[in-house]
Amino acid sequence: MNIIELLKYIFLGFVQGFTETIPVSSSGHLLIFKHLIDLNIDFDTLAIVTNFGSLLGIIILFRKDIWTLIKSFFGYLTTKKQEYKNDYKYCWLIVLGCIPAGLMGLVVSKLDLFAKIDNNVKFVGLSLLFTALLLFIIRNLKGKKNDADITAKNAFVVGLFQILGLLPGVSRSGSTIVGGLMQGLKRDTAFKYSFMLYIPMSIAATLLEVTDLFQATISGTVLCYYIISALVAMVVTMLVTKWFRKVVNRGKLIYFVIYCAIVGSLVLIFM
Repeated sequence: MNIIELLKYIFLGFVQGFTETIPVSSSGHLLIFKHLIDLNIDFDTLAIVTNFGSLLGIIILFRKDIWTLIKSFFGYLTTKKQEYKNDYKYCWLIVLGCIPAGLMGLVVSKLDLFAKIDNNVKFVGLSLLFTALLLFIIRNLKGKKNDADITAKNAFVVGLFQILGLLPGVSRSGSTIVGGLMQGLKRDTAFKYSFMLYIPMSIAATLLEVTDLFQATISGTVLCYYIISALVAMVVTMLVTKWFRKVVNRGKLIYFVIYCAIVGSLVLIFM
């Protein structure tokens, strides 16, 4: 095992984990580093592996919420007890919120709509500026709606915003939190709903990409690098998501407005 090679994978796992759940686009940052530094790494395969690491981190972080929703869903189906009704409804709102981006994702995948911009770092720069604009617009919104107050319309509109996350360089978490706040959700309610949408969408994306992973020729050493990179992404994702939740609840999204505006501008000017 080459220590320099290992450090490359650890570094990229850290980048993925740090940027996956905050509104700055993990895929966009990996593409920026791909253009900045010749790391001689299969970035497409690495993205699949580290995304899976981030997914595991989110599932672990929200495990209590997930388990409660699962129990309530089947509990209401079998007993019709009112104590389960709100969570049962919330489960269907998650499904509804996933439909727009799910359908659009299939269309994009089948027709390869983003073929010309997938590896276009300039487009990432524009996307970061677009993200900065969205976050700036909603930076002071608070909202009043709790989990139980989310309507089907709210869920569908947030789902439409999630479509923006399919664009290279546009943050999925950023777009869904923006959508939630615009629909009058409380900051923490918008945060939680955003990540409840993230989990099924990320699972579906991983399943679609796993065939490509199995077709790739990977040596035992590189496989170890991938596993370590995924573990780094998982741990960092958990830590950063906890921090990001506090940032959202304190209404400090302006930090990300500034960051996305600066990085997006530098990408457009120098890359």
